[in-house]
Amino acid sequence: MELISLQYAAFVIVSVVLYYIIPKKYRWIVLLSGSLFYYVYICKFYVGFILFTIVSTYTIARIIDNNLVKETAVVKSHKEDWDRKTRKAYKAKGRKVRATLLVVGLILNFGILAFLKYIPYASMLGLLLPLGISFYTFQSMGYLIDVYREKTKPETNIARFALFVSFFPQIIQGPIAVYDDLAKQLYVGHKFDIENIKKGVLLILWGMIKKLVIADRALALVNLVTKDSSSYTGSYILFAVILYALQLYCDFSGGIDIIRGVANLFGINMAENFRRPYFSTSLTEYWHRWHITLGNWCRNYIFYPLSISKKFLNFGKWLKPKFGKHIAKVFPGCVASLITFIVIGVWHGSNLKYLYFGLWNGIVIMISELFSPINEKIADKFFGVTKLKRKGVFATVVSVLWTFILVLVGYYFDVAQNALDAFSMLFRSVTDFHISNFIWSNFEVLLKASGLDIYDFYIILIGTILLFFISLYKEKKKVEDLREVILSAKTGTRLLAVCVGIIILIFFGYYGSGIDPAEFVYMQF
Repeated sequence: MELISLQYAAFVIVSVVLYYIIPKKYRWIVLLSGSLFYYVYICKFYVGFILFTIVSTYTIARIIDNNLVKETAVVKSHKEDWDRKTRKAYKAKGRKVRATLLVVGLILNFGILAFLKYIPYASMLGLLLPLGISFYTFQSMGYLIDVYREKTKPETNIARFALFVSFFPQIIQGPIAVYDDLAKQLYVGHKFDIENIKKGVLLILWGMIKKLVIADRALALVNLVTKDSSSYTGSYILFAVILYALQLYCDFSGGIDIIRGVANLFGINMAENFRRPYFSTSLTEYWHRWHITLGNWCRNYIFYPLSISKKFLNFGKWLKPKFGKHIAKVFPGCVASLITFIVIGVWHGSNLKYLYFGLWNGIVIMISELFSPINEKIADKFFGVTKLKRKGVFATVVSVLWTFILVLVGYYFDVAQNALDAFSMLFRSVTDFHISNFIWSNFEVLLKASGLDIYDFYIILIGTILLFFISLYKEKKKVEDLREVILSAKTGTRLLAVCVGIIILIFFGYYGSGIDPAEFVYMQF
């Protein structure tokens, strides 16, 4: 049951109808039933893995909370006869028990993920990676950590918790939800609101356009070059990687748009996962705009705990007299950031190329932070003597282009078959670049080899231009949700926008006889 298929559309429609025709207090049961049916349908007996995560996380969270409640009651009952030292020792013992329980939960669930994703024995045993396991594992462990930190009260109903973990629109490729942001929306029966239906349909339509019109069409050429890069010049390798940047964004963000749109049909608002990442003026900003929920998870549960830990703070104090205030201030955070990016890289897969992907991003950001005073001076020299002047259009365009180049280098490790191939592709993109490769007679040969033609090329080009200007409008006008603009317009304008979208999808979507629909890229994670 693919995300873009008549089966999935029928499943969603039936689920929405059932959701709104039964009493409000039972509507969450429709979501739970639909979610479990969907996951069983696509994963068969692999449903055992998600059930283990649900049961183990729910149980450990409850035990942690019960331990805390018991501790609070005991301390309160001994308020008069315990001195400060005794009370502190008793609380420390309780924290140790809860920390042990947390570690057990993390090891059990991340251990399963690591075994299936990174250990060769899993494939030898014939075990495949269950769809969405990275997403629901990260989401569940975030919940467990928040319970341990006392930020979140644990769910007492295991069926409701199962819905939080398995909510069907997001189970395959996110976004990774925070319990306090999503759970209440799932459990409260939403009343039927035609505005939610309109918003959902518009977002689904936009996501399908990005996926079927641009991403799937571009993928054919990307795969042709990157799967056999030694057969092509550096010019075509560079072009394929740039095209991959477009294809990956349209594929992943398009899928997330569909997911968020489906959730809207039930009156549920899911977290935004992309915010025009290729308009970023630094690599750090890019990672605040790209796969936002994964970035937030890593910051909240890896970066911040490391950077503000006692050892890292002491490390900063040790650095200050030896290397100065700036290094002492930023270096511990840089190390925490590098570790975080290594985790992000490894999260993408077991291939060594993903480790280099994480290292590249982490090292570039580390260097940027460490040498920021020098960077400021260089920027002042070339773009003016004040920060204000560097905020001009020219400086912004230069920053955006430079950031895109840095992002693009990372994509070589993502799209290559392995790390060695990635380094070779990078080298040849610089040393074997020939502008003559893009003379139409030469370029047409490449298109035909990929199964595309001039018609497809123009669709990709026009689609990219359309996407760029829509994104530019949202960036300049600070419009985060274009649906609000469309739905606030006159009836004729609204209908025109929907009709144009449907026409684009029907006539220019990359589907039909002889075309094998491409899976969403992030389904593999």
